[in-house]
Amino acid sequence: MGLTDKLDNTKDDLVGKAKEATGKATDNERLEGEGKADQAEADVKQAGEKAKDAFKH
Repeated sequence: MGLTDKLDNTKDDLVGKAKEATGKATDNERLEGEGKADQAEADVKQAGEKAKDAFKH
C-alpha cells in the first residue's frame, strides 16, 4: 500500500468521523449520514489497498 493512499484513506476516515460527530452535536441527520458514508468509503478503499498488497507478496 502506498503511503499516500494510506494517508488519504486515514484523512477521509477522520473527516467522516468529524462530520458524524458534528451532525450528532447539531442534530443534523444529513451531516451525520454523510460522515458515516465517508467512513465506509474510506474503509472500502483501505480494504482494496490491503488486497493489492496481499497479491504483491
